[in-house]
Amino acid sequence: MRPPTRISTHSRNPYEELAQLADPEPDYTDYVPRDPLELGLRSDTDDEDDWQPPNHRGRSRFAALPALVKLVLVTGLFAVCLLLADRLAEAYAQSKAADKLQNSLGLATRPDVDIHGFPFLTQVLDDRVDRVDVTVPDVSADRVSLAEVRASVRDVRIVGDAPTSIQGAVIGRLDGEVLLSFDDLNRELGASQVTFTGSGDDAVRVNGELAVAGQDLNVRAHARLTRDNGRALTTTIDGMQLDIPGVAVYRPGKDPEHSGLRLHRETADLISREASRAKALLSVPAVVERLGVSDAQVRQALASEKELNRLTGAPKFAEQLMKVNLVDVVVAHPELLEKLGIDPALVKGLLALRPPELSERLSLSFELPASLRELRLQDIRVEKEGIKARVVGSGIKVGEAGGAEASGR
Repeated sequence: MRPPTRISTHSRNPYEELAQLADPEPDYTDYVPRDPLELGLRSDTDDEDDWQPPNHRGRSRFAALPALVKLVLVTGLFAVCLLLADRLAEAYAQSKAADKLQNSLGLATRPDVDIHGFPFLTQVLDDRVDRVDVTVPDVSADRVSLAEVRASVRDVRIVGDAPTSIQGAVIGRLDGEVLLSFDDLNRELGASQVTFTGSGDDAVRVNGELAVAGQDLNVRAHARLTRDNGRALTTTIDGMQLDIPGVAVYRPGKDPEHSGLRLHRETADLISREASRAKALLSVPAVVERLGVSDAQVRQALASEKELNRLTGAPKFAEQLMKVNLVDVVVAHPELLEKLGIDPALVKGLLALRPPELSERLSLSFELPASLRELRLQDIRVEKEGIKARVVGSGIKVGEAGGAEASGR
């Protein structure tokens, strides 16, 4: 039989039992406080002063991208930089080339140069450019100006260090077009007060006024276009006539059938109606001979007013009178002009004009620059806006290319 349990007089304290089981409390008698900064810690006060919002983004987006995507982005950025460098180099080269062309050819206007081919820098490294388009406005050509010169050059070899130090170029092949504008012709040759238009048969029609002996005469002509030695365009003036309004027309030249001084219908009718003028004509044997009137008819007309009216009133008389060339007649009988109501000074001024002089005053000729001896003109034609011609050439040296090649050899 178990003995009865003894009941202690002291109550049990569970917290004391737990305290006995815990580690012994450290001894703080020798503790020396240290600076929190030395421990890599920050005080609560510092945390309050330097507080910053938490970074919820974490690491950079680029760092989070896959390696392949990173490679693509870097390659694209590099390609953009190369493209920008290529375009800048091309623009600089175009500007330098335009300056060289303007200086070497003595152009008044800076040309427009457009370099083709991509990439440009690889062409520079090879010292060759596949194609260059050049547009030159307002090129002086003797008495007139070419409104525009367009050319496409291929296989261009660069002389010098492109793009920064271009000395010149050697053009393998050139094919272009020049335009001689009618508007420019009308403006530049306006001293003669003439206008130029296409006649539809590869010729130029000339119309306007020309001052002779203080009077403005109507002038009409055709300018036929021809090539001179393949490098110049010249004109042959034909069908020229200077008209004294209501009086007569003068056609210079040596052809007796088409040249000379002939009366207008108005003047011929006036002479046939006025007895004094008709008698003045019939009193000149050279005129009578050309009219085809017999001496008997002339004597009767000069003696009788009735016979005079019968002779001059016939329809054929005015027509025959218009066909008479009065050039040599008025030279031998200058007094006849006043009797016919024509200013002698005007006719004298007309007869003093020579076809070469008139042709020179109406000349449309131009020649390619002497510095470009390799160029030739082809396919000259007349169009609505002016005269066009094709320009071709090869082995053309521009700028200091010739001298640079010579020194290199």
